[in-house]
Amino acid sequence: MNIASTRGAKVHYEGAPVPSDLAKPENHPKCAGRVRDIQAAHLANLKENYSDIAYSFVVCPHGSVFEGRGLHKLQAANGNHQLNLNHYSVCAMVGDSGLTRPTDAQLGGIRDAIDLLRAKGGAGAEIKGHRDGFATQCPGDPLETWVNNGAPRPGATPAGISVSLSHVVAAAHTDPGAAQGHTSFPADVRPVEAALVAEGLLDPTFGSDGSFGAHTVDAYAAFQRREGFTGANADGIPGESTLTALGSRHGFTVAA
Repeated sequence: MNIASTRGAKVHYEGAPVPSDLAKPENHPKCAGRVRDIQAAHLANLKENYSDIAYSFVVCPHGSVFEGRGLHKLQAANGNHQLNLNHYSVCAMVGDSGLTRPTDAQLGGIRDAIDLLRAKGGAGAEIKGHRDGFATQCPGDPLETWVNNGAPRPGATPAGISVSLSHVVAAAHTDPGAAQGHTSFPADVRPVEAALVAEGLLDPTFGSDGSFGAHTVDAYAAFQRREGFTGANADGIPGESTLTALGSRHGFTVAA
């Protein structure tokens, strides 16, 4: 079944023992076979009657992202039909024993998968654990804690880099109508510009001037649409949820 969009993605774990040494670099060649094993187990599950591996993507401890059902395909891992419609699924190769904590590379891979789902699959801003809205231990406490902390990329939020939401909003209202190069709050705007450049939405020519000008407004509106907002909610004026999402990926926190 094809789907146009979802609210976001849910994070899963295997829910079975995963060898502790799978994360060793020399064992990476085993990961592709493990994905095939998961697929085979799902296809053999007559109770669930899966047509393929249940997950949208699977991420190994080395950070590689393996395609499951992929983009714009209804996945089958979230618990029931409505939950499957609501979110894509990304499974980490960690388990309930052995390898139970995701590696930093794996967390980065999960974010890579989610960013792809947002950019190409119509996924919205939500990142949840499988247990959010469904009675299960999945995705395990370490991954659930990470999700509840905003699912940050490892090392993505260095101490001391903080952007004022009120300053950025004021700049977005003031800078486009001012003289060329006008800057209202450059220290707050520059991290946002850099993040939009990294997202591929803002031309680097305009990515470090500290002015929230018309190009930056257009780029931020594109980011809002990428996050699932439409109409007046995608006008290029930052809101708390989208600015926090942008910061969690690109190294800044958001203050009032």
